[in-house]
Amino acid sequence: MPKINYDVCIVGAGAAGIAVASSLLKRQPQLQIAIIEPSKTHAYQPGWTLVGAGIFSQQQTIRSTQSVMPKAATWIKDAAVQFEPKHNRVTLESGATIEYRALVVAPGLKLNFDGIEGLSETLGQHGVTSNYRVDLAPYTWQLVQELQQGTALFTQPPMPIKCAGAPQKALYLSSDWWQQRGSLSNIKVAFHNAGGVLFGVPAYVPALMDTVNGYGIDLQLNSQLVKVDGPNKIATFNLIKDGVVVDQENKAFDMLHVCPPQTAHDFMQGQPICDAAGWVKVNQESLQNPDFSNVFGLGDGANTPNAKTAAAVRKQAPVVAQNLLSMLAQQPLTASYDGYGSCPLTVSRSRIVLAEFGYGGKLLPTFPKWLLDGTQPTRSAWWLKAKAMPTIYWQLMLKGREWLTKP
Repeated sequence: MPKINYDVCIVGAGAAGIAVASSLLKRQPQLQIAIIEPSKTHAYQPGWTLVGAGIFSQQQTIRSTQSVMPKAATWIKDAAVQFEPKHNRVTLESGATIEYRALVVAPGLKLNFDGIEGLSETLGQHGVTSNYRVDLAPYTWQLVQELQQGTALFTQPPMPIKCAGAPQKALYLSSDWWQQRGSLSNIKVAFHNAGGVLFGVPAYVPALMDTVNGYGIDLQLNSQLVKVDGPNKIATFNLIKDGVVVDQENKAFDMLHVCPPQTAHDFMQGQPICDAAGWVKVNQESLQNPDFSNVFGLGDGANTPNAKTAAAVRKQAPVVAQNLLSMLAQQPLTASYDGYGSCPLTVSRSRIVLAEFGYGGKLLPTFPKWLLDGTQPTRSAWWLKAKAMPTIYWQLMLKGREWLTKP
C-alpha cells in the first residue's frame, strides 16, 4: 500500500480538526495538510438541542464534509486505525499509511447507547428519544408536542459527556413548551442526574434551581439510568451514595429523553498516544502530548479536564496551531489554553443562562456583566445561541477567523 508524506496529519474532520487545519493554513498557507475523515457529513452539534425543540431543522445543522474542508488541505476519505508515533506514521483502514512531521488528533468521542441495557433497541419508538442523535431530535419534538399528560423523564449519565448542559436544555425547552400550552400541570417532569450536583460550576446553580422549581421539575441527583424497557415504558435507575449503588428503582414514563454514556472511541483504546481510558494524552495548557512532542490533541477526544463543547474547540484550535508551528520551528511553545468552555443553558424558549468558565470552574465571561450577566437568564444570550453562534461556527471558527480566540 502507498505511503504518503505530509507536514501535518489531522485525524478527524469535526469541529476540532477543521478549525485547526484552517488556523494552521491562515498562519502558513504553504503547509501540506492531510485530514483523515471517513464521514461525508459534518454536523453543527450545538444546534441539535434546538432541533429537538422545533426551533431549528435538521438540515440547518448538517453540511457536507467537502463544503467545510479547507481548500488547501487534502481530504483522505478513510479511517485511522493505528498510531505509530515513534515512526511518525498513521495506518488507515484501507491499509495505506500516512507519514507526517506533526500529528493532530481530534477524533471526538463515542456515544455509547449500548451502555444502557435495552436502550438501542427502543430508540426512536415507544416514547424514547435523544437529542444526541440528529436523526432522533425531530422525534423529541414530536413527543413534546404530542404529550398532554403523563410522565416525562430526562436523564444525564456520569461525566465526561459532550456539552454537559444539553440534557438540561432538552428538559427546560420541553417544560417551557408545555407551560406555554397550559399542559405542564398535567405532566410529571423529572430530571435524573447521575451526578451529585445540578451543574458543576456553583455560580450558575441558583438560576438553574430557580428554573427547576419554576417548572415544578422533580430533581433526582445521584440517579443513573441503567435499563430501558421500551415496550412497557419502564426506566430503571441505580441510586448512588458516596459512589456506591445502594438501591434500584423502576419508573414508568410516557416520554424518556436520554443522554447516553460517553467514552473514547474503540479505535483509540490501547494507542500509544492515549491514556488508559482511550483519551488522547495532552498537557492541559499547551495541548501537546507529553510522550511525543510532535503530537497534539484537542476537542472531545482529548483528556483535558474542561467542558467538552464547541466553544472549547474555538479556543483550543488557535493554541494547537500556534504551538505546533513553534514545535516545527524548534521554538518554545508559548500559547496556552485556559480551559475555557461555554454551555448556553436554554432555560426557556427565549432566555439562556450563558455559562462560561475555565479550569477549576473559574468564570471566564466574554462580555462585561453590565452588558450580559451570564449567571442570569437573558434574552441577549438567547439571541447569541440561536442567531449568532451558528454563523460564528460556520463562517469564523471553521475558516480560521479567530475572533476573540487568538492565543
